[in-house]
Amino acid sequence: MAGSNPRTRKSEPKRTKAPSAWPVFLIAHDSLVAHIEDRLRESGLPELSWYTVLWVLHRAPDQRLRMHELSDAAVITRSNLTRLVDRMEKAALVSRERVSNDRRGSYACLTQAGREMKSKIWRVYGPAIQEYFTKQLSPEENAMLHDIMLRLIDGVRGPNSEIC
Repeated sequence: MAGSNPRTRKSEPKRTKAPSAWPVFLIAHDSLVAHIEDRLRESGLPELSWYTVLWVLHRAPDQRLRMHELSDAAVITRSNLTRLVDRMEKAALVSRERVSNDRRGSYACLTQAGREMKSKIWRVYGPAIQEYFTKQLSPEENAMLHDIMLRLIDGVRGPNSEIC
């Protein structure tokens, strides 16, 4: 090669870039959710997002939240949440209550039928989590993954954000 002196070039070790965990994380998440959704469907139960809403409301003070709070806690966009809550309200799993000092605001409230449906879904969802997720990890790996996920959540929502 013109202008290049082979004696002055140093042989650099070949750098290998560590594989990104991001695509593997996405594939793992989507695969796990798809298998869990299949289990729920086979059992004649609603989709996983219904359970998420029921679970979040179950844990909320007075088992009710403003729609924007429910959207944030369930990590569901507000427009998707509105449609989902409409369907869940038709199934009598949640009800809506107006906010007394805000004509546009409303609470999503967990009903008794919603509490019962949450339990029915959990009877399928819980064992699926055990089979597809928990059983694949040692207790140490589970604890490490838990800590890593909390760190990722803190990176997006900020430290000390309320989760689960």
